[in-house]
Amino acid sequence: MEQTEEHTEEHVDEPADEPDEPTVDRNDRKERIGVVESAKMDKSITVSVRRQMKHPMYGKYLERSSTFMAHDEEDEARRLVEIIERAK
Repeated sequence: MEQTEEHTEEHVDEPADEPDEPTVDRNDRKERIGVVESAKMDKSITVSVRRQMKHPMYGKYLERSSTFMAHDEEDEARRLVEIIERAK
């Protein structure tokens, strides 16, 4: 009788190039347009963004504003600027 050699191949898990889970696309970042209130700080500005909202009971349109701090590396901000959110 002939002896046969059995070859056992060990299966090694190799990292896959692509992940098994589908990637989730990020939402678009919010972009706001506002008026520069203060540019006195070094490399920073304060921007006021105005919006209109309707009063829930009376229906009158009210003007609301929010104030944001923004980075201005070259201190070149003018009167009207666009603010774009970035990932932290």
